[in-house]
Amino acid sequence: MHVCNNYTTKHGSWLNIAEIKLRVLTNQCLNRRIPDKYTLEKEVAQWQIQRNFLHAKVDWRFSTEDARIKLKRLYPTLLT
Repeated sequence: MHVCNNYTTKHGSWLNIAEIKLRVLTNQCLNRRIPDKYTLEKEVAQWQIQRNFLHAKVDWRFSTEDARIKLKRLYPTLLT
């Protein structure tokens, strides 16, 4: 069994962070043809060990201000 250290940020949901980590995994490790399940498991395990060793973190850049612009229908502003 592999131990996975998850360094979650104070901002953003776990689902967003999971999506970001999967995208990083795909770009760094799975962006090629992998011949069999054993090789896939070995490659992903090695990638995970390296990420945990480096204490890789998710750099959350979607601020509240950005959300108010992009999702303005969900963030109503008060009229003054």
